[in-house]
Amino acid sequence: MKSRYLAPALPLAGLVVSVILPSTGLVNDYLQFVLMSVAINAILCVSLNLVNGWMGEFSVGHAGFMALGAYASAILTVKLLPGAPSQLLFPAAVLIGGTVAGLAGIPVGILSFKTRGDYLAIITLAFLMIVKSGLENIPYTGGPRGMLGIPRLTTVAWAYLWCMIAFWVIRNLVYSKYGRGISAIREDEVAAEAMGVSTRSAKLVAFVTSSFFAGVAGALFAHQLQFINPSSFDILKSTEILVMVYLGGVASLGGSLLGAGVVTILTQCLQPLGTWRMVVLPALLVLLMLFRPGGIMGYRDWNWLKPRLFTKLRPGKSKEATPTMNTR
Repeated sequence: MKSRYLAPALPLAGLVVSVILPSTGLVNDYLQFVLMSVAINAILCVSLNLVNGWMGEFSVGHAGFMALGAYASAILTVKLLPGAPSQLLFPAAVLIGGTVAGLAGIPVGILSFKTRGDYLAIITLAFLMIVKSGLENIPYTGGPRGMLGIPRLTTVAWAYLWCMIAFWVIRNLVYSKYGRGISAIREDEVAAEAMGVSTRSAKLVAFVTSSFFAGVAGALFAHQLQFINPSSFDILKSTEILVMVYLGGVASLGGSLLGAGVVTILTQCLQPLGTWRMVVLPALLVLLMLFRPGGIMGYRDWNWLKPRLFTKLRPGKSKEATPTMNTR
């Protein structure tokens, strides 16, 4: 089968399987939990990869956006509309969670206009600490004890569907004319600005899109575990997402999927180690930075994940066929 037919065939086949599989009895509740976790982590990984990979910045506050999405969706389903039909309530809750996180990404994106690298990492870390401390001191959200009684609305099908949407949106963004502008910022922001790329708007779009899907993942996470507290979204959670990004590969859709799958399964296998598993993951990140900073599939993708234009490019003709980076 040609790669161009795989792009629509595989996601649709996966969606059908995700709907049918739980009702067949072939997978138990634990395996369904792992499959949902892989999909949620893939959303987190590809959304952070948009900022850390394609745009070349370094954000460590992704768990903060995830927390905002989780709490916003949980407030809707637990406190505001507890008796609403789940078929309508859950999609609305996920969208609201993503929207709240996306709005929170706007000020972070604006701050990135003047800061890069280590300074931006400090800003995003401060954002994470502000979100976590704020949630711990708001009685309406349960304070440090968190929120209980969240309905279990996340299923394998819902998690897969939102994962497919996230990959489709980010894939179309990074391979578009606007995405070329985002990638140009990674190579040289000054040169990109000189060539006509509106770097400020490109950064803002990247941060808002990234934070929106982090909020979507947070909403799915909250309705998977049925309990959330601020400690679930600390720096260790951000570190876990960073490990996924840099293990799978920066600026790579396939790498995001691969990194999320490997880290999720590895985390489940390391459960007998208790808290020591949180030592293994950061140590893995250090080794990756030393020996393979680009990750397994860094700056590469499977052909079936690319638009047809990019699969037809030959090395000698890539410059002529590459879309312009003028995003003004």
